[in-house]
Amino acid sequence: MKKTEKQKNKTGIVRLSVSRILTIALFTTCFLSRPTGSFAQDKTIRGRVTTEAGDPIPGASVIIKGTNKGQTTKAGGEFSITVPGGAVLIFTSIGYANKEITVGDNTTINVQLLPATTDIGEVVVVGYGTQKKKDLTGAVASVNLESLRQAPNTNIGQYLQGTVPGLNVGISTVAGGTPPISIRGRVTLNGNQNVLMIFDGIQYTGSLSYINPDDIASIDVLKDASSTAVYGAQASNGVILITSRKGKINQKPRIAFSTSYTSQYPTIGNLKPYDREGYLNYLKEAFYDKAYLAPDYTTPNPDFKIEDVADNSIRDGQGKLLPNNYDWFGEGTNTGTIAETNLSISGGGDRVSYLLSGSLVDQKGFIINDKFKRKSIRANIETRPLTWWKVGLVSSAAFINQDGAEPSFGSLQRMTPLIVPYDATGKLIPFPMNTLEPNPFTTYDVDDYDRTSYYFANIYTDIDFPFLKGLNYRMNFGNNYRLSKHFFSSVYDAGQTGRAYKEFQDYYDYTFDNILTYSKTFGHHDITATVLYGAVGRRSDSTFSEARGFPRLTLSYNNLSQGTNQFAQSGAWEEHLAYQMARVNYKFRDKYLLTAIVRRDGFSGFAKNNKYGTFPVLALGWVMSEENFMKGITPLNYLKLRAGYGVTGNQTSRYTSIARVTTSAAYVFGDGGTTAFGQQVSSLGNDNLKWERTRGMNVGIDFAAANSRLTGTLDYYRNNTYDLLYSVAIPGATGFSSITTNLGQIRNAGFETSLTYNVIDKKDFKWAATFNFSANNNKIITLTGVDANGDGKEDDLVSSSLFIGKSIQAIYDYKLDGIYQLGDTRIPGFPVGSVRIVDQNKDNDITQQNDRVFLGRKEPAYRMSLFQTFNWKAFTLSLFVNSVQGGKDGYLGNNNPSFFREDNSIRVNNLRGIDFWSPSNPNGKYPRNISGSRAKIEPNMYQDRSFVRLQDVSLSYDLASLLKKFKAQSINLYVSGKNLYTWTKWEGWDPEAVDNDGNPMGLIIGGRPVLRGFTVGLNIVY
Repeated sequence: MKKTEKQKNKTGIVRLSVSRILTIALFTTCFLSRPTGSFAQDKTIRGRVTTEAGDPIPGASVIIKGTNKGQTTKAGGEFSITVPGGAVLIFTSIGYANKEITVGDNTTINVQLLPATTDIGEVVVVGYGTQKKKDLTGAVASVNLESLRQAPNTNIGQYLQGTVPGLNVGISTVAGGTPPISIRGRVTLNGNQNVLMIFDGIQYTGSLSYINPDDIASIDVLKDASSTAVYGAQASNGVILITSRKGKINQKPRIAFSTSYTSQYPTIGNLKPYDREGYLNYLKEAFYDKAYLAPDYTTPNPDFKIEDVADNSIRDGQGKLLPNNYDWFGEGTNTGTIAETNLSISGGGDRVSYLLSGSLVDQKGFIINDKFKRKSIRANIETRPLTWWKVGLVSSAAFINQDGAEPSFGSLQRMTPLIVPYDATGKLIPFPMNTLEPNPFTTYDVDDYDRTSYYFANIYTDIDFPFLKGLNYRMNFGNNYRLSKHFFSSVYDAGQTGRAYKEFQDYYDYTFDNILTYSKTFGHHDITATVLYGAVGRRSDSTFSEARGFPRLTLSYNNLSQGTNQFAQSGAWEEHLAYQMARVNYKFRDKYLLTAIVRRDGFSGFAKNNKYGTFPVLALGWVMSEENFMKGITPLNYLKLRAGYGVTGNQTSRYTSIARVTTSAAYVFGDGGTTAFGQQVSSLGNDNLKWERTRGMNVGIDFAAANSRLTGTLDYYRNNTYDLLYSVAIPGATGFSSITTNLGQIRNAGFETSLTYNVIDKKDFKWAATFNFSANNNKIITLTGVDANGDGKEDDLVSSSLFIGKSIQAIYDYKLDGIYQLGDTRIPGFPVGSVRIVDQNKDNDITQQNDRVFLGRKEPAYRMSLFQTFNWKAFTLSLFVNSVQGGKDGYLGNNNPSFFREDNSIRVNNLRGIDFWSPSNPNGKYPRNISGSRAKIEPNMYQDRSFVRLQDVSLSYDLASLLKKFKAQSINLYVSGKNLYTWTKWEGWDPEAVDNDGNPMGLIIGGRPVLRGFTVGLNIVY
């Protein structure tokens, strides 16, 4: 929605005021601030930085606190630095907790750094700032990226599977694809269900495939209201904070190079269509009533000939079977590969730090022309014009190439091996089966240009005002721009007359944040107050031009004017958000913690009565281990209780609260008259449509025991969502079918735990393990509040599969009881070989109204994972096992590849190994109906999708100690495997893989395989 002139003027006034305030502040600061000198004598400090086991940490930063001066450690961990008397040194390194040491009279300082994952002092990224883990009052978790960098992942989302409890990540079956991601289950019906992505402090709306995983320094996950509330209504489904790598002040140039090559194969290797022999046997079983003798149909019929039942498409002119044994599946697939190379240079001087990086990725999927190529560059630069003022640029660009179109994977599986795709002259046969089923290569033999260019830039300034210690102002101006071009032509489209089009899409958004923070410590009190004022704007434009009916397509899509029929259309949209936030973090005696937040959001998509929503949060923490009565509990090093309660929101999609207009049907005025197009209102507006509200409670425990060898978190949460955004059916007499309104309540609750244990920690051998577990369930509490049948109970929305007291994805369907055998007494409408449905009311009929029952739910009961790392000298072995379980009646999916004999079904192929019923296979799982008439109802057949997967295994060796002459920090050679083995009772394609509608693919024709990968790679850091 566009701003009025008055709003524009008001915005300009606000920006002018901010500009003047900053100008005055800078002038005042320049006059008030002056350099201070130290008259203490300088001295040189030497030492070594190592791990707990005494191994050197090369490249660690040693910085004099309060200055930009520092050094980095050498390959053996040694450092030498000149400091003034009384100085404090800060020691930092990626993957380790920071450490501060006062110099005093020492001239030699040796430092041991603890791994960050086991240290409560680790700093994590939170909304609009950072905090130490020990000061957190909310449910915040960090992803251990370093341990997974050797896996063949081209998308950040693939790193996240099973790494954090409550972070639910699926699997992708396309090259470069982003898997489905959610946090702590579902809290809405029709509202926004996307996790909010924050990339370097800026809202990120692009695909994760545009981001180079090698550029990422950390990923933090915000899960409860007290941690997500700072991002308002867009964070109702959780937040993922992604932070890119940056250079360091006074760091010598650090050069990192990595390269890897991966080969990929389907995890289900035997799920292929039949070859010639198998297909003919499959066809024979489809005609068991002719191929075998009555009455039991198990004795072969000596007079049966397969040619008598074969379709004409697989017979020649004399009625004989064609001699072909063409491997359609093999010709349409290949070995998947990933080739990846990364190079980065980072470092810094006294006032400037930098990181420059570039990456090349070339991935080819299992299906031919399933391609993903990415070229990406990054420049992160920060300068300090004054000691209290930082200005920086975080920028990146990615160029995606997905040229080429796949053959239809479903058609590849349906084509019989007795026919071929090309005629004797090499010309493609459009319909080789003489049906409407096209040749799968008609979608492959095309000219397809598919490119996306993505640009990201965050320009920021950060000011620590010298006239008031603790006062900080930060301005972020983030920009995302995406340009997509998709050009296409095919001689087989438009009824073989040819079709071509050009499609352009461009998208832009900006985020403008003004953040003022004040931190103060006085006595035993620590307080940090943050206020935020910001705005987000998004817009998109698209143009689509198409032509059909070409005399020839020699110019492909480059001359659409040659087409007989030409079409053009365009579209655009725009939306805006404005928000304010205030947060107070208070700490007393390092053991009593408080976080209070108020966020106010405004969104252009809501109508005039409810443009803004306000969302408060309060969270408390108690570090019990700091209490005197806890000092005697020897095994426990740290114990903190957390509790938070707050309200978060969810916004509607743009334009849903207003009446919309569409073009109505054309009308011709008289014979030979011109065509007129009218307009009509297509949807009802709702001026009272308001924000969804989720009231969430989280209670958690953080602990460390056994000298911090064992660390962990436990969380219980319960969320109730009210005023659900939902499209409700209304009487047709209104002229409309539905209206978007607020109704009902759903509840979402669960438990999570993460445990890390350093099992063995010796100098030459280390063994560490991390176990994650999460359980989640949801329930519909109320919907419309209507009791139309007067039974005293609120009515369910049966047509929408929504039921009071059940989960959102409850399964209300028919209960099955095997397959009807020869001689069985059958309910009318169900032939031999069809599925036997339980007649619940015993009326000898099957109907939706009387015979459906609750069978379970599609959501899983719990998820768990186990990650283990073994280090022996220069060798590192890591193992990652991931699992999703349905429990008693959860995580169910439909898997019914039923067979019905008709003209089309006897022409097409099928997948090998499906256990179809037949008289000679009476215990077959899946129905085979040859009666000539379909069963009255062909029901869903639900199976348990639970699985345990050996997801990642890697073995690496650091060659740096053997190749000392190269003076590299590390030279790491590794091999790794992904999706190595899956234990499951699910049949068919991978149980975790789903189609575009979220349905598992099972034994269904057209399902795509999950790939098993084997990688060899090299990482060098100099």
